[in-house]
Amino acid sequence: MCVTSSGTLKMAESKEEVDVLVMRVVKDITNAFKRNPNIDEIGVIPCPGARYNRSPIVLVENKLGVESWCVKFLLPYVHNKLLLYRQRKHWLDRETLVDITCTLLLLNPDFTTAWNVRKELLQCGVLNLEKDLYLGKLALTKFPKSPETWIHRRWVLQQILHQFSAVARSRKQHHQGEVEQADAERSQQLSDYLARTLHQEMKVFHDELSSMRLWVSMHVSDHSGFHYRQFLFKELITELSQTPACTTTSSSKHQSNTVPSSSSHHHNHGQANGELSGAEAAGGEERWLRFTKILQLFHQEMELCSDLIQSFPGHETLWSHRRHIFYLWHHLRREHQQHCSSNGSVESVHFNNSDPCLPEVGAQSCAGQGVSVNGQKHINEPMEVDAASLPDPHDSKRLKRGIMLPAPPALLSEHNFVSSILDTCANPEQRRFAMAYKKWLDTVIGQQP
Repeated sequence: MCVTSSGTLKMAESKEEVDVLVMRVVKDITNAFKRNPNIDEIGVIPCPGARYNRSPIVLVENKLGVESWCVKFLLPYVHNKLLLYRQRKHWLDRETLVDITCTLLLLNPDFTTAWNVRKELLQCGVLNLEKDLYLGKLALTKFPKSPETWIHRRWVLQQILHQFSAVARSRKQHHQGEVEQADAERSQQLSDYLARTLHQEMKVFHDELSSMRLWVSMHVSDHSGFHYRQFLFKELITELSQTPACTTTSSSKHQSNTVPSSSSHHHNHGQANGELSGAEAAGGEERWLRFTKILQLFHQEMELCSDLIQSFPGHETLWSHRRHIFYLWHHLRREHQQHCSSNGSVESVHFNNSDPCLPEVGAQSCAGQGVSVNGQKHINEPMEVDAASLPDPHDSKRLKRGIMLPAPPALLSEHNFVSSILDTCANPEQRRFAMAYKKWLDTVIGQQP
């Protein structure tokens, strides 16, 4: 194809001309990423025809657009080019492979062959793992349901975990005192990178949960939307509830291997007097941050349920969602309570609560397991639900114990909510659902310790 002075397209007279023109567009996309490495969204710009002497690739701030007229020429060409390469009928150098697969996956992320080629490039060191996570994130901005993108993303994360595990195993093979400084630094770098990567991955769930808030508010009878929100919510809670025990354990091992016996005796003596080491204090603060975020998640989700139930009476979906969220809290609380009972607790944290029904909530944490409210475990990833962004996990700002926190879900507060609905609502369906929820609270939740 070529562009004439009048701005119209016609088929090129030779294959070489097509090759040159299409690869020029591919290079324009590559150069756009070089000019702005912070591109955060891609899209297709409706444009029926080409414009003379102008690239179809448009970069405005952090948004990358491709004019629609060139997609129908560009996509089949790079698709066929990559297939010929895989069939060993056409040779492409590594740089060209990187550019072609990037262009192809931004336009069609469900092309498995392209992701497989990038896996090979990653394994031979041509690409880095972080770059492919970035490419997948961009593809998901236009194709959020692309299964191949999510599958490749999982594979990349597994490679990161394998690298971290390999370094950890290498360190264990050394005798005490023989771990070199380079290995220690490499291990710390991988640990920090893994923490940042997982933080960013959970931000995807957070962003989805935030975006779904408006959607479910406009589709209050759609069970599928709330089921998806429940999945996202549970994944976030599960991630926050994971204990970062590896840091504490490794710190303890390192101290035991390097601290002289007299210092160790002094350290143990300090612990016996109730003093906490710096590592223990940091671990406790981290667990406290995670606890506050879990509490915020549950509080805001229950608030959303309350608002929707009161604004749109008579929808069973809303009551089912409330039941799911409250049961999730109840289950996690009991699970952690049983765990603490079997392992013993090491500290007790008290904080004021603004709920008049819960003036003060005692919180205990298991050794190395985290803080708990009513027996529920919590633990770090600063997070605000339905807010703009997640703070960095290494942010120097820290919450102070003793601050006012939202009340955790409780059986009494749920009974009060049901009573307020029954006292003020005349909708018969709403009353029926409220009575069914009250019965469920009494028979399922109230009968359990």
